[in-house]
Amino acid sequence: MKKMYLSLVAGAGMLFSVQTTTLAQGDYPTLSQVTQRLQAISGSGSAAKLSSLTKTEGGKDIWVLKIGKGEMDNKPAIAVVGGAEGFHVLSVELAVQFAERLVKEHSQVLDNTTFYIFPNMSPDAYEQYHASLKYERRGNASNVDHDRDGRVSEDGYEDLNKDGLITLMRVASPMGDYMPLDTDERIMVKADRSKGDKGGYMVYPESRDNDKDGKFGEDPVEGIAFNRNLTYKFPIFTPLAGDFAVSQKEGRALLDYLFEQWNIFAFVTFSPANNLSSPLKYNAQDAKKRIVTSMLEKDVAINSMVSGIYNNTVSQKAFNQTNQGTDGDFFQWAYFHFGRLSFGTPGWWVPEVKGEDGKANANAEANFLAWAAEQGMNDVFVPWTGITHPDFPGQTVEVGGIKPFVMHNPPYSMVNDIAKEHTDFIIQLAEMAPKMEFHNLETEKLGNGLTRITVDLFNNSPLPTHSEMGAKSRWLRKVRVDINKEAKDLISGDKIKLIDKLEAYENISLSWIVKGPGSVEIKAGTAHTGIVTLNVKL
Repeated sequence: MKKMYLSLVAGAGMLFSVQTTTLAQGDYPTLSQVTQRLQAISGSGSAAKLSSLTKTEGGKDIWVLKIGKGEMDNKPAIAVVGGAEGFHVLSVELAVQFAERLVKEHSQVLDNTTFYIFPNMSPDAYEQYHASLKYERRGNASNVDHDRDGRVSEDGYEDLNKDGLITLMRVASPMGDYMPLDTDERIMVKADRSKGDKGGYMVYPESRDNDKDGKFGEDPVEGIAFNRNLTYKFPIFTPLAGDFAVSQKEGRALLDYLFEQWNIFAFVTFSPANNLSSPLKYNAQDAKKRIVTSMLEKDVAINSMVSGIYNNTVSQKAFNQTNQGTDGDFFQWAYFHFGRLSFGTPGWWVPEVKGEDGKANANAEANFLAWAAEQGMNDVFVPWTGITHPDFPGQTVEVGGIKPFVMHNPPYSMVNDIAKEHTDFIIQLAEMAPKMEFHNLETEKLGNGLTRITVDLFNNSPLPTHSEMGAKSRWLRKVRVDINKEAKDLISGDKIKLIDKLEAYENISLSWIVKGPGSVEIKAGTAHTGIVTLNVKL
């Protein structure tokens, strides 16, 4: 059984009561509730504008909130992305609550920064959380023949024990390669043959072999996953990826939109990819490959600095550390193919639980169950229960396992505090945006109507104007300096000067000799750094 399909059926949301910033609700919101909150954020007089990029095959809107003041397109911008994975319902709530807090509590940040918030890139899959049959879905509503046998979704999941959840089924067999975990027999793990372990079970998603090909749940009722359909290291010929990159409406609409937003300097993606609780490492060999697979050295240093800010702001310390992401995902696309600073975090991890011997659980599921027990969460596991299965006559078949969603999404009562801390982090990141400033202006009369102008252009930011990858790709626009004087009146200096990059707190000296009286205007910057203007009297 492929690991990917097993990961789809890991665990499901419980009900908790809490007051959010906008709605009184006891569980993660439905799609209609999310839409109502987005509409409330963008109401009359708001700095936020809500628009739909497209509709998915399932008829769901892909929303974007553009939030800012004044000349929004010429201010540095951060893009915040939720719902990269449909089962990660927390990510949608973090994006929505960030938008709510930004407008209500942090409007001063909008004086200098624009925000693009994409709250849910997987609405078709997200809807499964509130469906009558719950399972951890990643794919959209496109009709896809995952096992390529000429029939669509004929071998999906089936609720064999009629509890409304898709978990696992285990079949007792001497040929099986799974066994109960020695420290918690509820959990099934692969037998380690190198240690002499003997398996006793075959493990599958809860399903039937409807097409009689010996496989279970390999053709589920779901289409293409947004987070496997992007262009960077597109995982061709793998489930949920699609036949070619960016084949789906939601992905195409998002990328088309982003390629017109020149002012974005950084992304924050709420997804399993993680370079915030711990930064990624630089690998010189991978950085020199034809297809670069390591974050470049200077960008790793930036990642480390921003990671430190994240860990000082977000109180929970990650049990599972760095995760560069998976092939075809959005987090890597934003950096490797779009050239922007890209930061990712799941927002929440199951806290580490140590046993009586002081050692942590090496098994993530065992750690989760131990943590759930500490929290008094007694409804996160379906006990293994025997069933009669038509594909295994006369054999012992049991259904059970961790409920869907619970390992990736905390109880809703925890979300408000998590969202507040992540809002605080993004605000700090916004305040670090590249910032162009003019300093040390000098004018000198040279006679014969000539004036020499000298001035320093300074990047007053701990971030460079361009990521190293962005400069390497030559996609980001260069810093442009313009002086509004006719070329015939410029005795020395460029009417238009392009600067490849300014490092953090770096300055560059500029000089012109100008003919004539009056004044001149000098502009410098680019959309993702902001544009600064200087009036000089000759």
